[in-house]
Amino acid sequence: MYIKGAWICDEEGRSLILRGCNLGGSTKVPVVEDLSAGTVSFVGKPFSPEDADERFAELKRWGFYFNRLIVPWEALEHEGPGKYDEAYLAYLRKLLLAAEKHGIYMWIDPHQDVWSRTAGGDGAPAWTLEALGIDTGLLEAAGAVLSKEITGITTPDRRPLMTWPAGNNRYAAATMFTLFFAGNAFAPSVQPASAIAGGDATMPIQNWLQTRFIEAYAHAKRRLKNCASIAGWGTMNEPHPGFIGYSNLNNLENNMVAVGPMPSPFAAMAAASGHKMEIPVYSTGVFGVRKKGNYPLNPNGVSVFKKGYTCPWKLSGVWGDGEHGPTLLKPDHFSGYMGKQPSFSDDFLVPFMDKFRQRLAETDEKSLFFIEGVPKGIGIKEDIAAKERIKQQNTASPRTVNGFHWYDGPTMFLKQFRSWLNVNAKNGKIVLGKKAVAALFREQIADQVLPGMPNLVGEFGLPFDMYKGKAFTNGNYSAHEEALTMYYDAMDQLLLGACIWDYSADNTNSCGDLWNNEDFSIVTTGDGKGPPRPRATAGWLRPYPLATAGEPLSFKWDTKKKTLFYQYRSDPGLEVPTMIFIPDGIWGNPKIYAAPAVQTGTEDSKKIQAEYNPEAHFIFVHHNGLEGEIEVRIK
Repeated sequence: MYIKGAWICDEEGRSLILRGCNLGGSTKVPVVEDLSAGTVSFVGKPFSPEDADERFAELKRWGFYFNRLIVPWEALEHEGPGKYDEAYLAYLRKLLLAAEKHGIYMWIDPHQDVWSRTAGGDGAPAWTLEALGIDTGLLEAAGAVLSKEITGITTPDRRPLMTWPAGNNRYAAATMFTLFFAGNAFAPSVQPASAIAGGDATMPIQNWLQTRFIEAYAHAKRRLKNCASIAGWGTMNEPHPGFIGYSNLNNLENNMVAVGPMPSPFAAMAAASGHKMEIPVYSTGVFGVRKKGNYPLNPNGVSVFKKGYTCPWKLSGVWGDGEHGPTLLKPDHFSGYMGKQPSFSDDFLVPFMDKFRQRLAETDEKSLFFIEGVPKGIGIKEDIAAKERIKQQNTASPRTVNGFHWYDGPTMFLKQFRSWLNVNAKNGKIVLGKKAVAALFREQIADQVLPGMPNLVGEFGLPFDMYKGKAFTNGNYSAHEEALTMYYDAMDQLLLGACIWDYSADNTNSCGDLWNNEDFSIVTTGDGKGPPRPRATAGWLRPYPLATAGEPLSFKWDTKKKTLFYQYRSDPGLEVPTMIFIPDGIWGNPKIYAAPAVQTGTEDSKKIQAEYNPEAHFIFVHHNGLEGEIEVRIK
């Protein structure tokens, strides 16, 4: 694959609209873990090598030819700096070779949420926090993390709302993100502990963390270099600015969602060092964010730091111990950088992405790189300078794809969907009517598109345990199907590729995707027995133009009427056909393969030949050297 203007193209020169899924949500936690022995293994995630052939054949039948493979940093380097899990890399090789056999492509995603499992999410190894002298076993007691599920062990009880994103504002995650991206700017004297970093202990903490992260994926790239199914690499999933840009460390900023007890940075810093603090409790609703009480943070006065170690922000003079308790000394410490207000995107995220891309590009000239910003407003789209810089870099090295994420916020957090009711996040206004809600979805997605380069929705989806998991018992996924149909319709109008979140082969009705009670998987084992089974297929099993011998102009699939319209401008220099994926069964009995009527609304339609190959699941449109706009109508 290569990039031409705003399109990813195949080797034949056709413009691609790539569809697939994320493999998979449960990869955020290991298959095997013995905390007492320090043993971790991700071998078998997203599914076992023995099941790979069946799983990829299934994905191919669904038209998921381009998938995002979740590879957490912890999976590669959990034992210690430079100690790579070669058994896991050998497993990935088997998986990727099986995908290649079925014509499936992958892009490797360095996935993280809330920094690491130790911080209540997933991603980085525990030793990244230990390098600060932190006793990770005390993080929860000190209120430095949010989730109790830091071991990857889940329970059947489900939270009514998605609260885990609030963990980004707790001490552990916010500190690690800030040091990773901007330690040189805001904590220049901080270095990793020699017990963890060894001979690299004199490096600045930012340089050390970024080097370890990048080298882990560079090592993986070397080990997997002959796997033709790898189309590209992500740089980092949903990076967060931590404390970067805070105007006042007594406030709550840089938050994706304000729900439950949430400390200010100063309160989080003081509590992590053993001070008892009281913090506000927030709720977010239709009418915005409000405080609804207080919460005791670290009531037992537990410090997360081992003997001889101190909070890096205390070392940097941000706060100190005063006569009457902890004192904030520099409330605006993170609001100035090189004489101006810092831009997380332009000053820190983009340089990191450059560094990552340059290092991994050293071994080949074909890999694509997928970049993304922070969800909900702190990302690369909102920063004009960063946006222009990314476009300039893509022109100089045209291998970059904007792999942004989009979720329907009210549905995701409230676990309810009404096609006629939503909220405009920009102005807080209620949106009424199905057409207006559909237009809102299209506007929200279009707002994240970067012109002049390829764009792909790297994540979108919805919780399957909506309405307290009612569909698990009655089998009625109509609300899910209606929502997904509206999401895909919006992306079709924008001619965007997309990877739905997610495919977890070990999903169950009781524990969902096995991480923080999320349940987004399009497949489930139900009771945990037998192979995964698809659900809500009417929402995501759809036709789409995979490869166009020219430039895509307009596409629409009407789920109810079962009609398809596709318009494109043909390239007479391409002698290969345009390929429109057609899944089984959407026009009747899949065993009969009732051929759809294909019409071409052009003056020279006699030159155009369209054939339906049900075994291949494609309609092939041959334009035989015709130059101009071609319309394909299928009923």
